[in-house]
This record gives sequence, structure tokens and C-alpha cells, in this order.
Amino acid sequence: MAAAAAGRFMDLDLRKGHLGSSPHPTSHSLHVFHQVVKRAQRYESCSLSMNGCQGDPKIPIGTIQTRTFPGVSTHSLALDTLSSAISHLKSDPPPFTSGILRLQVPIQQKIEAIDWLHAQQELLPRCFFSSRSQSSSFDPFIDSVNGDGNGLEDHDLVRVAGIGAAVFFRHIHPFSLDDWKSIKRFLSKKCPLIRAYGAIRFDPRANVSSEWRAFGSFYFVVPQVEFNELEGSSVLATTIAWDNALSWTWEKAIGALQATMCQVSSIVGKLRKEVCKTFVLSNSHVPSKASWNLAVNRALQIIGRADSPLIKVVLARSSRVVTTSHIDPIAWLACLQVEGQNAYQFFLQPPDAPAFIGNTPEQLFHRKRLCIHSEALAGTRARGGSKAQDLQIELDLLSSPKEDFEFSIVRESIQRKLEAICSTVWVEPKKAIRKLPRIQHLYAQLSGRLRSEDDEFDILSSLHPTPAVCGFPREEARLLIAETEMFDRGMFAGPVGWFGGGETEFAVGIRSALVEKGLGGLIYAGTGIVRGSNSSLEWEELELKISQFTKPIKVEVPLS
Repeated sequence: MAAAAAGRFMDLDLRKGHLGSSPHPTSHSLHVFHQVVKRAQRYESCSLSMNGCQGDPKIPIGTIQTRTFPGVSTHSLALDTLSSAISHLKSDPPPFTSGILRLQVPIQQKIEAIDWLHAQQELLPRCFFSSRSQSSSFDPFIDSVNGDGNGLEDHDLVRVAGIGAAVFFRHIHPFSLDDWKSIKRFLSKKCPLIRAYGAIRFDPRANVSSEWRAFGSFYFVVPQVEFNELEGSSVLATTIAWDNALSWTWEKAIGALQATMCQVSSIVGKLRKEVCKTFVLSNSHVPSKASWNLAVNRALQIIGRADSPLIKVVLARSSRVVTTSHIDPIAWLACLQVEGQNAYQFFLQPPDAPAFIGNTPEQLFHRKRLCIHSEALAGTRARGGSKAQDLQIELDLLSSPKEDFEFSIVRESIQRKLEAICSTVWVEPKKAIRKLPRIQHLYAQLSGRLRSEDDEFDILSSLHPTPAVCGFPREEARLLIAETEMFDRGMFAGPVGWFGGGETEFAVGIRSALVEKGLGGLIYAGTGIVRGSNSSLEWEELELKISQFTKPIKVEVPLS
């Protein structure tokens, strides 16, 4: 008993309920977040909408449409066009008891989605998603991508920002097949830009702490007002969703949209991609360094036992940063964009909740029709200070037996899971280096061809969580995480992305933080523990991984 207790993240005042215990918030839930709901009143919530999870997933909705209006030269003119179109629609409702309708106006100039979102910063819920460039991806398939028939192709989409909820999907139970069907009910291949953006908890069976409660077990949203940043232009869009069976009629839906449109700013300025320098009042970790050492050593003892099936476990850390001045989560996200080469950026903030932001290099999967891509990412080294040093570090990473062992676990596990769902699977490259601004990883890309597009839910439930964020075998690693970690991961290391009609893409929500403007933030990071791991070196890896968050702010405590 004593040995087991010593291996837990035992900061005595920071303890967490475990699986099977009563679902109270974890007692370490940061006091800085206890006032989240009160402070969130500084934001303006958009009108309420319907929870699509409450509908019957077996009954299709009446209509799914996209209507495109002639292009205009400015964002302000696009806003006027949409407002006028909504007014006309109010007096001429469609003859359906349920449906979803997207109205979109091309803008003949490129405006960055992050700038547009910042201009609407008082409106909740809000979301942002930026895909990685796919230009360097190996693709053994040729698969056409159809637009919506209105001259706007979904493969031109660079970044998306949205406010309000035409329809949202949230529940406290684990994400299920019926929940997936409820989302897909509002989507169509004919309207590829109608998408549901959101995230799923890392472990839906774990107790939910107060800072994560508003997210539920999962949270997805089809934005009421959406800004699409394309390669050389932009699109402003609104979406109306209604379902009389959910007591959310066309009249209620269009009235709610008009209320949101009245709050949308027509002026979009350029956001400076930097966080104002500030003093850090406190910077604390759960677990502490001493508790981390005990937990890692205990994990190594379990891995080393002859009767233990555990080969790898990923242990994580939550770092609380409290500053003297406000940190705007959108400005923080903009800083991550600067570091965003070969990475996804995301932002998700439900009503009455902090913002979940991140800059993750790891793809969970990308499906386009029957084609699917996933990847293995493991093994970490810093970038070198010179080209020669960087190359030497790369060679060291490629030749490390410990890193190769950890990486092979991830790659082979993903490959087996894809082979169970796909008719054919390719792995190319099988082992390479992915370089990020501060870090480099071992990397492999896996591609396959699905037997049916309806296998998408199976893909998601099979791949998550990968050995890169949980461990191997999965269940043994998950149980050890649940009994070891003294904080709620929430959506950290969970799937983050979007569902579409013929295409879906999810990243893994690592390199992420939970932040409320004016309240500081919780920064999350994890590292894989395998035979040969060293707790001090793994701690240094955690510091390296959170550096993209801490660099933009002045990390020091001011003198009294």
C-alpha cells in the first residue's frame, strides 16, 4: 500500500476521485478556475439553439442546402448581403419541418480567420480550426473532391472560425454510435462546408472536474456565423438549423440567427501575433517534480515485472500559470500560429467555459470518401542551434533503440487497427523525421482504403486513444493513468477536429491549454514511459513541449 501510494501524483492537497467514485469535481480543480462561470459573464452568449443529440438519429432531416450569393469586395458588404437574405427568408420559410441551410458570400480579398474571430471576441460559443498543409503527404490514392456546386471547393479551405451554434451536440455520456449518427444527420456530401467542429474527452469514464464540465463528454458545434479563410480569398457564411421534433422551429432558428448577426462586428482589424509581456505570479505543476519521479519509477517497476503486460504508459502533467495581466486566449492562439508549421491549431469555447486551445503536430485521421490517412508520432528531441547540430540530434533520434522501440509500438498498433477496417493499408514513410520549430519527432504515415464510409465511427473509436497518448496495451495503460494522475485531462490528448459529409479530419489534442481571459491557464503535456526511460529526462521533455506556450509571456515572478 505504501509503495503504491508513493507512486501516485501525491501533492497532498491535490487529489482526484477515481473511476467508480462519486462524480464530484477533483479537489485540485484550480481555484483560479472556480470563478470561470462568473468571469465568463464578460462574454456575450449568442442565442440558444438545439442539442442535436436529443433528436432521433434514424430519422433524416428534411433538407440540407447551401446557397451561394454573388461575391463582394469587403467583409462589411458580405455581412449586409447575408442580413438581407435572412430577412427575406424569414418571410418565405422552406416547406420542411426540419433542415439545415447554409448561406455563403465569397469575399474578393483574403482575411485571416483568426483576425475575424478576434473581432467577435465577446460572442460565445466560438471555435477555430486550421488544418496542416497536405502538400507533402504521401497519397497512394486518387480520389476526387467535389465542391458544393457553387464554385467554392472545400479543398481550398485553409482555416475556419465560427461563433454561435446553429446546432450543437453535447452529452455527459461517452460519445456513441447514435451520437455520431445524430451529427451526420445534419451533414451531406452535397454541402461539404457544413461541418461540425469540436472535441471528445481523452477518457469519458473518468470523473469530470469543474473546469471541464461545460464541455461534457464531447462537444461539437455547427457555427451560426462562420468565416472561411481560403487560399486567396474568404467566405462569410451563416447556417440555420431547425427541427420541430426538438421544439426548435424555423421561426426560432432564424430569430436566433438574426440576434447573433446584430452582434457581429463588420470591422476586422489585424491582430498582432504576440501576447503582451506580463509577469507570472505563479507557475506550478501537478504533479510536482518529486511526485513525478515517484510516479515514473513506479510505472517502470510495473513495466519491468515479468507478469505485467504493460509495455508503455503515457503520463501527463498540468501546469498552472497565473499572470498579473489578462492573457487573451485568441492572442495566445495567434502566437501558436506563428509556431504552427506542420501542425494543427484549434480553439473551442462553449458557453460559460474557458477556451481549449492548442497547436498539435499529431493527426489522428483524415478521411476523404473511402480514403483514410493516419500517422504515428513518437520520440522527441529539441531542435539544434545550428544546422550541423540539428542534423546530429536528428541522427541520434533515428538511431536511439529506446526511441525506436517506443515509436514502433505506436506505428504497429495503428497499422493493425487500420488493417481491421481497411481493404488495403500502406505505410510510407515507415520511419522519418518531422521537424517543428522547437521539436523533432519520429514519424510514419499510414494510408488505407475503407470498405465503407459508414466505418468512420469505428475508425474513431478504434484509433483513439493511440499508444502515443495513452500507452500499450491500451486498457492496462488507461487504468494506470486513471489511478496515477491527480488531475482531469479533459479534452487534452482527445480527438479534436470536425465531421463533414464526405470528409472528416481529427487531430490529437496535445500541446494544448485551457485558458480563460483574465484568469491564466492550464498547460498540458505528456511523455511516453517505456523500459529505459529516465524521470528527469522525461520532465525536461515536458518543459520542452510547453515552451511554445510559455515563451510568449514573461515567465518570472515580480518583486514585491
